[in-house]
Formats: sequence, structure tokens, C-alpha cells
Amino acid sequence: MFEQLQERLRQTFDRLRGRGKLTPEDIRRALREVRIALLDADVHFSVARDFVAQLEPKLMGEDVMASLTPGQTVVKHVHDALRELLGEDVQPLRLRGKAPHVVLLLGLQGAGKTTFAAKLALRMKQEQHWPLLVACDLKRPAAIEQLAVLGERIGVPVQRPETQDPVQAARAGLERARRDGQDVVMIDTAGRQEVDQELMAEIKAIHRALDPAATILVLDAMTGQAALGTAEAFAREVGIDGVVLSKVDGDARGGAALSVRAATGKPILFASTGERPEQLEAFSPERMAQRILGMGDVMGLIERAQAQVAETDQREMEKRLRKGQVTLDDLMAQLQTVRKMGSVREILGMIPGLGRKVKDQDVDEGQIGRSLAILQSMTRQERRDPRLLDASRRRRIAKGSGTSVADVNRMLRQFEEMRRMAKAMKGMRGKLPPMPPLERR
Repeated sequence: MFEQLQERLRQTFDRLRGRGKLTPEDIRRALREVRIALLDADVHFSVARDFVAQLEPKLMGEDVMASLTPGQTVVKHVHDALRELLGEDVQPLRLRGKAPHVVLLLGLQGAGKTTFAAKLALRMKQEQHWPLLVACDLKRPAAIEQLAVLGERIGVPVQRPETQDPVQAARAGLERARRDGQDVVMIDTAGRQEVDQELMAEIKAIHRALDPAATILVLDAMTGQAALGTAEAFAREVGIDGVVLSKVDGDARGGAALSVRAATGKPILFASTGERPEQLEAFSPERMAQRILGMGDVMGLIERAQAQVAETDQREMEKRLRKGQVTLDDLMAQLQTVRKMGSVREILGMIPGLGRKVKDQDVDEGQIGRSLAILQSMTRQERRDPRLLDASRRRRIAKGSGTSVADVNRMLRQFEEMRRMAKAMKGMRGKLPPMPPLERR
């Protein structure tokens, strides 16, 4: 997401950096380009207009006009304006009232609402909650089955409907939670291809019956400006506490993310980045602004890695790294972690300075899979002692993994590089920061 916007803004800033001093006409020309870039990214025209109008007096100020590095100063102001547009601070999910807390999930059909329900349930479970998923999309049996499958995968119970009345189905879920002691109840409501009165009446009835602790709208980031009409309708008719952007790892131009808070006045709470239950991130305006401007997202990369590694495994790895002792088992664990974090291109794009370089490059997404196949074709003894890997064994491993001896040799060179890095890291201390907990009130 945002690749087109990144490129347009980069070109604008590069032209400014090439000037020793900026004139008012330079600023006005840059603002026009920023406005066009936002519109091309599918940002709503009123949001783009207001953004540029608020930015203009700041860029016309003395700190820009008299700056020795005016291009960098302009980038700073645009960054600050983007962060303000997106919400400035991370907003935790707040659960009002007493348990069991009802979280009502809204959204159109295909927005990713059912997938998000499972992702949020997993996140709640990891935060020591006991969630219950309740299927209330009674017009689509496939949605009920999807929720049941996802619930089984993450180890969270699912309440299937025993009635054709969505309000009664929702109430039954709440009663079960009270009876069984679950403290969070997530209601997966029905969706439609577009907002209609029947859908709104159904959701309003559930809202009145359950008085949810939080009402969350799931928006498909791929739908661009069309998402705004949906967001405004739900906010006006039902009332929402926050928004989730799904499919932000796709080819969306980013307009929904930049427009939805201005349109609804409600914060973006989460960004859903894939199909797997663990691929859910707290939405950070600061980090999103940095990504839009091509500054990378190092903290996001760290949190993704940490989410895939158990704390005990992390401590064991740290001990071995400090001693300079790593094995091919460690390399296999690292590659499995990276594969769970997302595509290689996406991960590289989160590293400052690499996003632009990999944009038009061919990234071999299959390399990790081939390396894992090679490692899994080895015996445990061979992974623990690579000195055993003579030519005969390497041929056997290549045949067993469907690769070539050259691929095996390349992977072993990668391991030697990892081992050299481990030796260089001897004595290093420090841990990755923990994920922030959900806030309750």
C-alpha cells in the first residue's frame, strides 16, 4: 500500500532538495504536487484540499524559507501533517463497562470482518482474556463455517446460531459467555455488497439488545474512496468507536487510510495485514506516516518478529548468540519466523532506505522455502554439526529437497555468515520491547 503515493512524494521532495533556497512559488508548486499525489492515491478531495490548506502556512514559514536544508524541513512538516491526519497517537481498544464485554463487528461483505474477528480473538487470548466468537451472519452459512474453522485453529470457542433471528443469536452468545465465564464476546454480524436499510435495521437491533462495550467497523483498504461512504453510513446510523483497515498489504493506493479518520472522527485501531490469525497490528499513525514518506518501519518489523518468537525461545537464542554458538537448527527457526512475518518484499520495504531499492527489483520469494526444504532434508545430527556435510551427503540432501547441490552450498554459506555475525555479537545485551497490552476501562 502507498507505493504510488510514496513515489510521487519522493519526486516532489527530490526537486526541493536540489534547491539551496525555496521561493514562495517553489512552495506553491510543491503543494500542488502533494495535492495531486493525494488525489491519485484515492484520498477524498475534501481531505486532500484541507490537508494542503493546513500545510501551506507552515511551509511558507521562516523555518522553511530560510533553512539551509529546506527540502528536509518540508519533509518534516509533511510528516507531522500526515501523522495528525492519521490520528497522532496509537489508540488502544477500550472496553467499557463490566465483563463480559461485547465487541460488535460491522462491515460490508468481503471486507474481512470474519477474519478480523478471529485475529482479534487471538490477540485477546494472548492478553489473558477468555474470548467467545459469536456467528450472527445468518444469511451466509459459509461465514458461519469460516468462523468455526478459524475459532478451532486459534483455540477459541465459537457460538453457532440456533435460530434465524440475529438478535436472538447474539443474545444467546452473551448468555453463554455469562454462563461459561468468558469475558469478551465478539459478534460477527452480517454484511452486504452495499449498505442497505435491512442491514442497518438488523445491526441497530443487535446494538440496542447488547449495548456493546465497543463497536468496530472493518473497512477494506482496497476499496479506496468507496470506503468513506460506508464508514460515514455506519457512523451515522449505528455509531462506531473505531475502524480496522483490512488488506493493507495489498495493492491499495492508501486513500481509505488517509481519509477515514477525517470522515468519521474515529481512530483507526488496527491494521490487518494478511490472512493468518496472527497478522494483526495496532495502527500507529507515526509509523504509517514514516512508511508513506519512505522512511521504513523498524518498530513494526521488530514487533512482527517478536510476535512469532516465544519469549523462552528468544532467551535461549540470546544466550547462544552471546556465546557465539548457533546451529543450522537456529537458522531453520529464523527462516520459519521470517516466512510467518510476511512476504520478503514487504519485510524489506519496512527497512529504511530499502523500500525504493526493492520496489522494481525481482525478489525471490521462493528462496526461503527452498532453504527450509534443504534444512528439513538433513538429519538432526547434520544440522547440529555441519562438518558432517561432505559431498555425498550434500547430493543426498539436494535430491531429497528437490534442489541442487549449488543451492545446498549457497544455504551453507548463508549459515556461515550467520555464524560469523553471532561471534561478532558476543557480549551484546538487551531485549526487544514487549507488545503494548490492550487497555481496559
